[in-house]
Amino acid sequence: GRDAGCLQGLFLLRRAVTSPLQHTTVLLNEAVDSLLGGAGPEPSGTWVDATFGRGGHSRLILLRLGPQGRLVAFDKDPEAIAEATRITDARFSIRHEGFRHLADLPPASAAGVLMDLGVSSPQIDSPERGFSFRFDGPLDMRMDTTRGQTAAGFLATATAGEIGEVIRNHGEERFAVQIAQAIVARRAERPIASTGELAALVADVVRARQRRPEPGQDPATRTFQALRIHVNRELEELSLTLPRAVERLAPGGRLAVISFHSLEDRIVKRFLRE
Repeated sequence: GRDAGCLQGLFLLRRAVTSPLQHTTVLLNEAVDSLLGGAGPEPSGTWVDATFGRGGHSRLILLRLGPQGRLVAFDKDPEAIAEATRITDARFSIRHEGFRHLADLPPASAAGVLMDLGVSSPQIDSPERGFSFRFDGPLDMRMDTTRGQTAAGFLATATAGEIGEVIRNHGEERFAVQIAQAIVARRAERPIASTGELAALVADVVRARQRRPEPGQDPATRTFQALRIHVNRELEELSLTLPRAVERLAPGGRLAVISFHSLEDRIVKRFLRE
Protein backbone atom coordinates (compact mmCIF):
# COMPACT_ATOMS: atom_id res chain seq x y z
CA GLY A 1 0.00 0.00 0.00
CA ARG A 2 0.94 3.67 -0.18
CA ASP A 3 2.04 3.93 3.46
CA ALA A 4 4.24 0.84 3.22
CA GLY A 5 5.85 2.21 0.05
CA CYS A 6 6.56 5.56 1.71
CA LEU A 7 8.06 3.88 4.76
CA GLN A 8 10.27 1.74 2.54
CA GLY A 9 11.46 4.84 0.67
CA LEU A 10 12.27 6.65 3.89
CA PHE A 11 14.17 3.65 5.23
CA LEU A 12 16.23 3.35 2.05
CA LEU A 13 17.17 7.03 2.23
CA ARG A 14 19.46 6.11 5.10
CA ARG A 15 21.64 3.85 3.00
CA ALA A 16 21.49 5.50 -0.42
CA VAL A 17 24.41 7.21 -2.14
CA THR A 18 24.57 10.99 -2.47
CA SER A 19 25.52 13.08 -5.49
CA PRO A 20 28.17 15.85 -5.42
CA LEU A 21 25.43 18.26 -4.28
CA GLN A 22 24.64 15.98 -1.32
CA HIS A 23 21.19 15.23 -2.67
CA THR A 24 20.10 11.80 -1.48
CA THR A 25 18.76 9.65 -4.31
CA VAL A 26 15.83 7.51 -3.25
CA LEU A 27 15.88 3.80 -4.18
CA LEU A 28 19.14 4.34 -6.04
CA ASN A 29 20.49 0.81 -6.28
CA GLU A 30 17.06 -0.83 -6.28
CA ALA A 31 15.79 1.23 -9.20
CA VAL A 32 18.93 0.84 -11.30
CA ASP A 33 19.12 -2.89 -10.55
CA SER A 34 15.51 -3.24 -11.71
CA LEU A 35 16.21 -1.24 -14.85
CA LEU A 36 19.43 -3.00 -15.89
CA GLY A 37 18.61 -6.47 -14.55
CA GLY A 38 19.33 -9.17 -17.11
CA ALA A 39 21.20 -6.80 -19.43
CA GLY A 40 24.60 -8.37 -18.77
CA PRO A 41 27.77 -7.07 -17.09
CA GLU A 42 28.35 -4.18 -19.55
CA PRO A 43 24.98 -3.22 -21.03
CA SER A 44 24.91 -1.60 -24.44
CA GLY A 45 22.06 0.14 -26.23
CA THR A 46 20.16 3.30 -25.37
CA TRP A 47 18.80 3.85 -21.86
CA VAL A 48 16.58 6.70 -20.66
CA ASP A 49 16.47 8.56 -17.36
CA ALA A 50 13.19 10.42 -17.90
CA THR A 51 13.56 12.50 -14.70
CA PHE A 52 17.21 13.52 -14.26
CA GLY A 53 16.69 15.56 -11.09
CA ARG A 54 20.15 15.92 -9.57
CA GLY A 55 21.53 12.97 -11.49
CA GLY A 56 21.89 10.25 -8.89
CA HIS A 57 20.25 7.56 -11.00
CA SER A 58 21.96 8.76 -14.19
CA ARG A 59 25.42 8.63 -12.64
CA LEU A 60 24.95 5.08 -11.41
CA ILE A 61 23.53 3.95 -14.75
CA LEU A 62 26.59 5.38 -16.51
CA LEU A 63 28.88 3.53 -14.09
CA ARG A 64 27.10 0.30 -14.95
CA LEU A 65 26.88 0.75 -18.74
CA GLY A 66 29.47 -0.64 -21.13
CA PRO A 67 31.42 1.50 -23.63
CA GLN A 68 28.70 0.99 -26.27
CA GLY A 69 25.92 2.06 -23.92
CA ARG A 70 24.20 5.42 -24.18
CA LEU A 71 22.08 7.36 -21.69
CA VAL A 72 19.51 9.99 -22.69
CA ALA A 73 18.05 12.08 -19.84
CA PHE A 74 15.09 14.48 -19.67
CA ASP A 75 14.17 17.18 -17.17
CA LYS A 76 12.02 20.33 -17.09
CA ASP A 77 13.99 22.07 -14.37
CA PRO A 78 16.72 24.52 -15.50
CA GLU A 79 18.62 23.78 -12.28
CA ALA A 80 18.64 20.08 -13.18
CA ILE A 81 19.94 20.93 -16.64
CA ALA A 82 22.72 22.97 -15.04
CA GLU A 83 23.65 20.01 -12.84
CA ALA A 84 23.68 17.73 -15.89
CA THR A 85 26.42 19.85 -17.47
CA ARG A 86 28.74 18.55 -14.74
CA ILE A 87 28.60 15.12 -16.40
CA THR A 88 31.30 15.00 -19.09
CA ASP A 89 30.74 11.38 -20.15
CA ALA A 90 30.38 11.26 -23.95
CA ARG A 91 27.74 8.54 -23.62
CA PHE A 92 25.39 10.97 -21.86
CA SER A 93 23.02 13.62 -23.21
CA ILE A 94 20.31 15.73 -21.55
CA ARG A 95 17.17 17.38 -22.95
CA HIS A 96 15.47 20.38 -21.33
CA GLU A 97 12.03 18.84 -21.75
CA GLY A 98 9.44 16.96 -19.73
CA PHE A 99 9.21 13.21 -20.06
CA ARG A 100 6.24 13.44 -22.42
CA HIS A 101 8.92 14.15 -25.04
CA LEU A 102 9.92 10.50 -24.83
CA ALA A 103 7.63 10.35 -27.86
CA ASP A 104 10.41 12.09 -29.83
CA LEU A 105 12.58 8.98 -29.54
CA PRO A 106 12.23 6.32 -32.24
CA PRO A 107 9.86 3.44 -31.44
CA ALA A 108 11.48 0.30 -29.98
CA SER A 109 14.80 2.16 -29.57
CA ALA A 110 15.32 2.05 -25.78
CA ALA A 111 16.66 -0.82 -23.73
CA GLY A 112 15.10 0.67 -20.60
CA VAL A 113 13.30 3.72 -19.22
CA LEU A 114 13.44 4.98 -15.61
CA MET A 115 10.93 7.51 -14.22
CA ASP A 116 11.27 8.97 -10.70
CA LEU A 117 8.03 10.93 -10.25
CA GLY A 118 7.16 14.04 -8.28
CA VAL A 119 9.12 16.88 -6.76
CA SER A 120 12.73 16.60 -5.55
CA SER A 121 14.14 17.74 -2.23
CA PRO A 122 16.33 20.49 -3.79
CA GLN A 123 13.18 21.98 -5.32
CA ILE A 124 11.36 21.82 -1.99
CA ASP A 125 14.33 23.28 -0.11
CA SER A 126 14.58 26.36 -2.36
CA PRO A 127 12.25 29.10 -1.02
CA GLU A 128 12.29 30.93 -4.34
CA ARG A 129 10.70 27.93 -6.08
CA GLY A 130 7.55 28.17 -3.95
CA PHE A 131 6.98 24.44 -3.49
CA SER A 132 7.03 24.39 0.30
CA PHE A 133 5.06 26.08 3.06
CA ARG A 134 8.10 25.68 5.34
CA PHE A 135 9.63 28.81 3.79
CA ASP A 136 8.07 32.08 2.74
CA GLY A 137 8.75 32.74 -0.91
CA PRO A 138 7.05 33.54 -4.21
CA LEU A 139 4.10 31.28 -5.01
CA ASP A 140 5.60 29.77 -8.14
CA MET A 141 5.62 25.91 -8.03
CA ARG A 142 6.68 25.48 -11.67
CA MET A 143 9.20 22.72 -12.28
CA ASP A 144 10.19 24.57 -15.46
CA THR A 145 10.65 28.19 -14.41
CA THR A 146 11.10 29.32 -18.02
CA ARG A 147 7.50 28.75 -19.09
CA GLY A 148 3.91 28.24 -17.97
CA GLN A 149 1.56 29.71 -15.39
CA THR A 150 2.62 30.00 -11.76
CA ALA A 151 0.47 28.89 -8.84
CA ALA A 152 -0.08 32.56 -7.97
CA GLY A 153 -1.27 33.20 -11.52
CA PHE A 154 -3.74 30.33 -11.33
CA LEU A 155 -5.14 31.46 -7.98
CA ALA A 156 -5.48 35.02 -9.28
CA THR A 157 -7.60 34.09 -12.30
CA ALA A 158 -9.44 30.81 -11.66
CA THR A 159 -12.99 30.66 -10.33
CA ALA A 160 -13.76 29.29 -6.87
CA GLY A 161 -15.18 26.20 -8.55
CA GLU A 162 -12.01 25.60 -10.56
CA ILE A 163 -9.77 26.10 -7.52
CA GLY A 164 -11.92 23.83 -5.38
CA GLU A 165 -11.89 21.10 -8.03
CA VAL A 166 -8.09 21.17 -8.24
CA ILE A 167 -7.65 21.03 -4.45
CA ARG A 168 -10.21 18.25 -4.09
CA ASN A 169 -9.04 16.08 -7.01
CA HIS A 170 -5.28 16.54 -6.69
CA GLY A 171 -5.02 17.03 -2.94
CA GLU A 172 -7.88 14.84 -1.70
CA GLU A 173 -8.69 17.71 0.66
CA ARG A 174 -12.02 17.50 2.56
CA PHE A 175 -12.29 21.26 2.87
CA ALA A 176 -11.49 22.09 -0.76
CA VAL A 177 -14.65 24.14 -1.31
CA GLN A 178 -14.12 26.23 1.81
CA ILE A 179 -10.44 26.80 1.00
CA ALA A 180 -11.30 27.89 -2.54
CA GLN A 181 -13.93 30.32 -1.27
CA ALA A 182 -11.45 31.79 1.21
CA ILE A 183 -8.84 32.23 -1.54
CA VAL A 184 -11.30 34.07 -3.79
CA ALA A 185 -12.44 36.27 -0.91
CA ARG A 186 -8.84 37.14 0.04
CA ARG A 187 -7.76 37.97 -3.50
CA ALA A 188 -10.55 40.53 -3.71
CA GLU A 189 -8.53 42.46 -1.13
CA ARG A 190 -5.04 41.73 -2.50
CA PRO A 191 -3.35 39.06 -4.66
CA ILE A 192 -2.04 35.96 -2.89
CA ALA A 193 1.59 36.03 -3.97
CA SER A 194 3.58 34.19 -1.28
CA THR A 195 3.71 30.67 0.10
CA GLY A 196 3.47 31.97 3.67
CA GLU A 197 0.28 33.87 2.98
CA LEU A 198 -1.39 30.91 1.28
CA ALA A 199 -0.30 28.47 4.00
CA ALA A 200 -1.68 30.71 6.75
CA LEU A 201 -4.98 31.17 4.93
CA VAL A 202 -5.41 27.42 4.38
CA ALA A 203 -4.47 26.65 7.98
CA ASP A 204 -7.12 29.05 9.26
CA VAL A 205 -9.80 27.38 7.13
CA VAL A 206 -8.84 23.81 7.98
CA ARG A 207 -8.33 24.34 11.71
CA ALA A 208 -11.69 26.09 11.98
CA ARG A 209 -13.48 23.05 10.52
CA GLN A 210 -11.68 19.87 11.50
CA ARG A 211 -12.62 18.28 14.79
CA ARG A 212 -9.10 17.20 15.59
CA PRO A 213 -5.81 17.98 13.80
CA GLU A 214 -4.11 15.29 11.73
CA PRO A 215 -0.95 14.43 13.68
CA GLY A 216 2.30 15.28 11.96
CA GLN A 217 0.73 17.01 8.96
CA ASP A 218 0.55 20.73 8.26
CA PRO A 219 -2.97 21.82 7.27
CA ALA A 220 -1.60 23.25 4.01
CA THR A 221 -0.01 19.98 2.86
CA ARG A 222 -2.84 18.77 0.62
CA THR A 223 -3.49 22.18 -0.94
CA PHE A 224 0.18 22.72 -1.82
CA GLN A 225 0.39 19.23 -3.33
CA ALA A 226 -2.74 19.87 -5.39
CA LEU A 227 -1.54 23.19 -6.77
CA ARG A 228 1.88 21.80 -7.64
CA ILE A 229 0.36 18.86 -9.50
CA HIS A 230 -2.01 21.16 -11.36
CA VAL A 231 0.56 23.80 -12.32
CA ASN A 232 2.91 21.14 -13.72
CA ARG A 233 0.17 18.96 -15.23
CA GLU A 234 1.84 16.01 -13.52
CA LEU A 235 -0.95 13.45 -13.68
CA GLU A 236 -1.94 14.27 -17.26
CA GLU A 237 1.66 14.03 -18.39
CA LEU A 238 2.15 10.75 -16.54
CA SER A 239 -0.96 9.15 -18.08
CA LEU A 240 0.14 10.33 -21.52
CA THR A 241 3.75 9.20 -21.15
CA LEU A 242 3.44 5.67 -19.77
CA PRO A 243 2.15 4.14 -23.03
CA ARG A 244 4.66 6.21 -25.00
CA ALA A 245 7.45 4.86 -22.80
CA VAL A 246 6.44 1.27 -23.52
CA GLU A 247 6.29 2.02 -27.25
CA ARG A 248 9.89 3.26 -27.03
CA LEU A 249 11.09 -0.02 -25.48
CA ALA A 250 12.89 -2.56 -27.61
CA PRO A 251 11.81 -6.22 -27.18
CA GLY A 252 12.86 -7.28 -23.70
CA GLY A 253 13.20 -3.67 -22.57
CA ARG A 254 12.25 -2.57 -19.07
CA LEU A 255 10.23 0.29 -17.59
CA ALA A 256 10.95 1.20 -13.94
CA VAL A 257 8.83 3.81 -12.13
CA ILE A 258 9.24 5.27 -8.63
CA SER A 259 6.00 6.76 -7.30
CA PHE A 260 5.11 8.11 -3.87
CA HIS A 261 1.67 9.64 -3.42
CA SER A 262 -1.54 7.72 -4.04
CA LEU A 263 -2.70 9.62 -7.13
CA GLU A 264 0.32 8.86 -9.29
CA ASP A 265 0.67 5.44 -7.67
CA ARG A 266 -2.82 4.41 -8.84
CA ILE A 267 -2.11 5.56 -12.40
CA VAL A 268 1.14 3.58 -12.59
CA LYS A 269 -0.24 0.40 -11.02
CA ARG A 270 -3.37 0.44 -13.18
CA PHE A 271 -1.32 0.95 -16.32
CA LEU A 272 1.14 -1.83 -15.52
CA ARG A 273 -1.69 -4.20 -14.62
CA GLU A 274 -3.49 -3.53 -17.88
